[in-house]
Parts: sequence; structure tokens; C-alpha cells
Amino acid sequence: MESGIHPSSSLPIMRLQTILADSDPSFRGMLRTLLEQSPRVELLRECRDGPEAAAAARALEPDVLLLDVRLHGLDGFSVLDSLGPARRTRVVFVTADPSAAVRAFEAGALDYLLKPVIPARLALALERVRESLSRGPCGGPLPEEKTPLSPEIVRFAVRSGNRTRFVSAGEIDWIEAAGNYAVLHCGDRRHMVRETMGALESRLPGDAFLRANRSAILNLRRVRELRAPASGPRSAFMADGTAVALTRGLREVTERMKALRG
Repeated sequence: MESGIHPSSSLPIMRLQTILADSDPSFRGMLRTLLEQSPRVELLRECRDGPEAAAAARALEPDVLLLDVRLHGLDGFSVLDSLGPARRTRVVFVTADPSAAVRAFEAGALDYLLKPVIPARLALALERVRESLSRGPCGGPLPEEKTPLSPEIVRFAVRSGNRTRFVSAGEIDWIEAAGNYAVLHCGDRRHMVRETMGALESRLPGDAFLRANRSAILNLRRVRELRAPASGPRSAFMADGTAVALTRGLREVTERMKALRG
């Protein structure tokens, strides 16, 4: 499993000093096992509640704090707020709560992982921490990915009645803005998620997904045809027959699709 928690990278190898905060001892044990299998991670401390996590993070100033949203004493957002805006520590939420992702990114979290944690997804989050640390203090935007992300690594939690299922980015044809929500179009299925288009765009593999206009993100692998009529808007026709307006140049979109398909 070790190979699943530290993907290859052109970045220099560095041991990430890490604090883990979760009120569930069984989950702490599982995540500790994953972290200890990587020589690139140094687990400084495990914390059982919010006050302990806040105190440990301020005292030790780790590279990354793996933090549950729901903690005893203080919730994860209160812990993050207690570190202040100029913190060096990067915060990655690891939680069973799919509803707080937008709030997490708005609060300055670097990533948001859903339980049960996939080792490859954890590896990706830690790699993002390394990239962010190499660029200096918190607060700046994430750099464009140097290595294309697999669409199967990125997953979104969607609700269906009282059940939650996970949709991988590779299943998505295109995404449509819908007020405070977004609609994931996946073949003949539609899934509503409470995330902004900007937050979704930041999580999706940059080589495979393109912001077509203010209200739509396309999976370039699902684009069937591009049209630029003499009169009327440029459009991308998707595999399901939907026409999506393009505010990007056709040449740019065409080159992106060629690069993606080799």
C-alpha cells in the first residue's frame, strides 16, 4: 500500500510534519497506519478533540494538519480559525461530512477528503501540501497541476434520499451551474452538489476539464463536436447531445482536446 500514498513527483522529497485530529480512535488508527507507511511523512501527534488540535498546531507548527470537521470541544472550522490567516500550517479536512466542502475552501483549507479515505486520494492531498509549501505562506492560489490527475482519483459525494454515493470525475460529462448548487451531468443521471463552480474547477483534473463559460465546465473527453456558425455562439456538443455555449476560442479548445488524446 505504500505506493498508494506517495506518488512520483518532480518536487524534492521532504518529510511532511503532520498532526492528525479526529475524535474517532478507530479512524485515527487507520489513518495513522497509512501515514506511517510513507517515509515522506512524520506524524508528530494525534489529537482527540478540537482544543487539543488547536493547541498542538500552534505549538508545533506542522506542515499539515489533517482535521475532521466534527470534533469534540471545538469543530474543525474553529480550530482552523484559531491558527490565524498568516499560518504556515496547511489544513486538509478529512471528514464524513460532504456538506461543508465549499465552506472549507472558503475558509482556506487546502483540500477536502471524504471518509472512507482512498490511499491514492490522500497521496494527492499530501502532494498538494508539498507544492503549496514550496510556494511560501498560505493565502495564494493553488498552482496549476504539474502532473495530470487521474479523473478516478477525484470524487464527489452526492445525496440520494438518505444515502450518499461517490461519483468520480471520470463519470462526469459536464457540469452546470444552478444557483448555489451545481448539476453533475453523468450520462442519463443528474446529481446536485452544493459547491461553487470555482471550487469544482479547482478540484477537477486541469488537463481533462475546461471552463466553457461562466455556467458550465466540460469534460473534454465527452466533447463530440465543436461548432462556430457564421452567426450565433460557438458551441461544444457533448456525447449526450447537449449543446454548451463556448466563450473560449475554438483553437484553444481544439488544442486542449488534441493534447488530451495524444
